[in-house]
Amino acid sequence: MFVVISDIKIKPESVDDFKKWFSESNKIVSKFDGFVNRRLLETKDGKHRVLVEFEDLDKFSKMHQSQEHEKLHSTASSYMERLPEPKFFTVVSQ
Repeated sequence: MFVVISDIKIKPESVDDFKKWFSESNKIVSKFDGFVNRRLLETKDGKHRVLVEFEDLDKFSKMHQSQEHEKLHSTASSYMERLPEPKFFTVVSQ
């Protein structure tokens, strides 16, 4: 399994709208081959992180190169103070 964890900084006035958009956008992302899960995480102090799980790097890369993802990324960025800071992982043990 392949996992991407991205720290994000949402504009304070956009947090509620981003949460709604994120749920709706999952309907698009979930249609991609290899999709496992995508979640928005929030700490007690209001910081956010996105967790994305795909079967493997190749399937994630195909999704990431699609027009649908480009549009989603553009919309997501409009809610953020800065671009996401992704970190990439391969699950090596469960």
